[in-house]
Amino acid sequence: MVNIETIRSKYEPLKKIMDERTRRIWAAGEAKAIGWGGISTVATATGMSRTTITGAMKELTALIEGKEVKTTKIRRSGGGRKRLIEKDPAIIRDLELLLEPDIRGDPESPLRWTCKSTRKLAEELKKQGHRIGERKVAQLLYDLGYSLQSNRKTKEGASHPDRDAQFKYIYSKIKTFQDRGQPVISVDAKKKELIGDFKNAGREWRPKGEPEEVRVYDFKDKSRGKGTPYGVYDVTSNQGWVSVGTDHDTAEFACETISRWWRKMGSQRYENATDLLIMADGGGSNGSRVRLWKVSLQKIADETQLNISVCHFPPGTSKWNKIEHRMFCHITQNWRGRPLVSHEIMVNLIGSTTTGKGLKIRAELDENEYQTGIKVSDKEMADVNIERDDFHGEWNYKICPRKS
Repeated sequence: MVNIETIRSKYEPLKKIMDERTRRIWAAGEAKAIGWGGISTVATATGMSRTTITGAMKELTALIEGKEVKTTKIRRSGGGRKRLIEKDPAIIRDLELLLEPDIRGDPESPLRWTCKSTRKLAEELKKQGHRIGERKVAQLLYDLGYSLQSNRKTKEGASHPDRDAQFKYIYSKIKTFQDRGQPVISVDAKKKELIGDFKNAGREWRPKGEPEEVRVYDFKDKSRGKGTPYGVYDVTSNQGWVSVGTDHDTAEFACETISRWWRKMGSQRYENATDLLIMADGGGSNGSRVRLWKVSLQKIADETQLNISVCHFPPGTSKWNKIEHRMFCHITQNWRGRPLVSHEIMVNLIGSTTTGKGLKIRAELDENEYQTGIKVSDKEMADVNIERDDFHGEWNYKICPRKS
């Protein structure tokens, strides 16, 4: 069965060169070819009304049968009813705000989905003063990359009972910081990559019959090692920083990356900042139980004089961290099919990653050595100026600068 995305991918490049009548006749032809359900599918994909396509099918039938067709008046370019988003540009923002707290699914996928129905979303938008119906909400959701999905058995084990509450708590914190003009960042380490002429998943355009040759076996090249990208994603400005480490992924490496982002990007954008919010996974080098993570953050707080708030995602929800589906997935797309033969190439590929929505990334090589197995004493932890939130203080806390 032909899906909506297939029709849309065919229609988008053609609509710029077709006039109004040609577009509706083309839509009628596609609907006729699909058969049952074709009118609804084409209407959703093109944004045309079912009435328009139904009328065009009569014109198409007459043309096929060689009958005389009474030509419907063609509007001049720019004529007709204005698109909803032109008349009401705030509706996209308000729709995404309704969806954002409860978005769920695999962020690495180009599709996102929501459990809210189009009827409920339309009702909420009407309460906010927008004039919109269920069908238009469905069309906007398709345009934004959402899709209805069924359940899939992929989870192992039970999730934390306060998982959803923590998501909402994090979201409220983000909004509070953004409303005050304070920086909000999402941090994480991308998976380590072998450096050398190893196969990298994906394909790129090359002369026919001349694929780039790589090694058959992925045995580590000790002379080149691995590259560990640790990223900082600025949620508000849609900009990122990535340090490509050549040594171990430790809490000190993570905090050094955050420090570099602040010195070279953050402090210029947020000149009057007094606070910083960090969203991080619950495990790894920036885990909620890692003592060295908190000790290293204290050093950043002392150096920058920023009050650093941290919110960790609940166990088993790392893929919901914004850096995963707003930055790392685009980096993966940008270097698909390209062997990472050196750290410099890895840095360049990351730094050249952009998106149509304005994502920009700066990347830098970090050749420092980071010792593993560092033990943090109780005295060192007692020196950390930490304030734990009332709600899950092990996940949500603030580290303030110490008085000199």
